[in-house]
Amino acid sequence: MTSSAIFWALLLIPAAGSGLCLLLRAPRAILTLVCAGVFCSAAVAFGTAARVLANGVLTSPGEWFFLDALSAYHLAIMMTVFSLSSLYTLSYFRREMQSGAFTPRLARRFGALWFGALGAMTLVLISNNLGIMWVGIEATTLITAFLICLHRSPASLEAMWKYIIICSVGVAFAFMGTLLVGASTARQLPASDALLWTKLYAASGLLNPVLLKAGFLFLLVGYGTKAGLAPMHSWLPDAHSQAPAPVSALFSGFLLNSALYCILRYVPLVERATGYSGWSLRLLAIFGALSILTAAAFIYFQRDVKRLLAYSSVEHIGIITLGMGLGGAGALGALFHMLNHSLGKTLAFFSAGRLGQVYGTHDIGRMSGALKVAPVWGKGLLVSLLCLIGVAPFAIFMSELQVVSAAASAGAWWTMGIFLAGVGGVFLGALRHAISIAWGAPPEGVREERVDALEAALAFAPMAALLGLGLWMPAFLRNAIVQAAAIVGGRS
Repeated sequence: MTSSAIFWALLLIPAAGSGLCLLLRAPRAILTLVCAGVFCSAAVAFGTAARVLANGVLTSPGEWFFLDALSAYHLAIMMTVFSLSSLYTLSYFRREMQSGAFTPRLARRFGALWFGALGAMTLVLISNNLGIMWVGIEATTLITAFLICLHRSPASLEAMWKYIIICSVGVAFAFMGTLLVGASTARQLPASDALLWTKLYAASGLLNPVLLKAGFLFLLVGYGTKAGLAPMHSWLPDAHSQAPAPVSALFSGFLLNSALYCILRYVPLVERATGYSGWSLRLLAIFGALSILTAAAFIYFQRDVKRLLAYSSVEHIGIITLGMGLGGAGALGALFHMLNHSLGKTLAFFSAGRLGQVYGTHDIGRMSGALKVAPVWGKGLLVSLLCLIGVAPFAIFMSELQVVSAAASAGAWWTMGIFLAGVGGVFLGALRHAISIAWGAPPEGVREERVDALEAALAFAPMAALLGLGLWMPAFLRNAIVQAAAIVGGRS
């Protein structure tokens, strides 16, 4: 396939899937189409990512679209999360289809929005034009907002509006930052090239550092709001707790990453324009440390398992951001952590969602005995929580160890101390909740839940991946992370 055909396929497959969902009548057929369409997109995306990592940058004529190692790595993670979550919808909505609650109208809306979210996130990752990348992020806000209130209730509508208002303000900040970055070219580039990332990267030595720094501050606050960085994270616990489990998995598994990806696109521009002074990296480290400490303060007191997982996302986005702020080996650990967190949080929300259906609640105090009531999903939630708090030998332990090692190598002792204090607090708080859910006597009236082969595979495949990656990193994955980290560091 030509480069143009690849980029258009990545955008048009979701668009076509969204339109077809509006034409179908049966909910089962719509969910089947969701799986088929996402798998088609995944086939193109994984093949393209492998091609980019092996042969270098892929650019469309006119340079409006491009894929390098950084965007290809994110594209592969996104399609992994989308593929798993699409399969999970067949299990999650089964009871609602049987009871008639998942109506054809509701199914059509879900399918169209699901494909719309896939198309918008893809646009973010393949855009060379920073303005179009901003449009993609704004589109994800408008589309995914209606997924939060798929099941309408006062709480879900409140969460949706909170998400829209806070993230829209954040995206407005990002818009101002984008304009300031464009203005930093000081007419050194033609107007048509002023927002093309490849052109800005090549001419970064000519950019006005004052305007560029001002723009980065707006961008960090703006896109950081969508990424869930503290203190701009307040929308996140409500949205995660009210959204259906597949949507929550998508939010934590990749939507937050897509906003963080936008920030990472600007880091090499700032660093190259300021002579690798580390100015932008210090800001990342500050926001990352603040996010970890904020999560540690709130996790201990949570009573809703999905809100617990939401604050865990604040922590892990903070870990990724802090690792990026350390640079060098820290960036390698952060990118590895991004993959591990996506897998771990996807498994966690899958498990929490199905257990919520079994118990009829997400209240941690009323979900005891999960290992007896639903052995597969009880194990899934227990293992995912153990992974997310950094228990060895799972992959998250290894990526956190890499971040700690990078801090020690850089002599960033205060940063390392804050990191260890924060993750230690999260460890104790989340472990307390994990024990409460996994063991104990099940509430009266809750019957043992049986699962089929698909559900078992959706639970155990991420577990196996997290364990395997903790023990051994494949050469192709190491190569992808090294190439992506070199771009963030501005050394490629």
